Amino acid sequence: MTDTDPPLAPEELAQRLTEVFALVGPLYRRVQRKVEQATPIEGLSVGVRAVLDLLREHGPMTVPQMGRAQALSRQFVQRMVNDAVAGHLAEIIPNPAHQRSSLVRLTEGGRAAITAAVTREQSLLRRVEGDLTDAEVTACVRVLGRMLDLFDQVDVD
Repeated sequence: MTDTDPPLAPEELAQRLTEVFALVGPLYRRVQRKVEQATPIEGLSVGVRAVLDLLREHGPMTVPQMGRAQALSRQFVQRMVNDAVAGHLAEIIPNPAHQRSSLVRLTEGGRAAITAAVTREQSLLRRVEGDLTDAEVTACVRVLGRMLDLFDQVDVD
């Protein structure tokens, strides 16, 4: 693709995006299995890993904020936060902006665990074969971001 390529017609775009969906589902499930296989290494379930990664990226957050960010129910996120807190990977702190919705933040142990997980995952991703360019990865992120935006209003609770 070049900068001069015209946008796809809606019908053709829909067909091409269906190809993307056909790849994203199996990719997500395989990555999830790989994370689960590594649970003995870092001691992180897929859900706890997602919580820790959000906190690593964004700093302290509320459970509702995490649920919205990951399109997961607040109840599921709360269970994962409870697991993270029980494992001393995260802690609950007061929220100065909202008394009834506490903040969750990483502990040093949580930071070490998510850093180890991300480092291991990046080591694995370095093995992706091919001659992918920055422009191709940027285009992929842009396409997936647009697809995610389409479903931004899906109710997860």
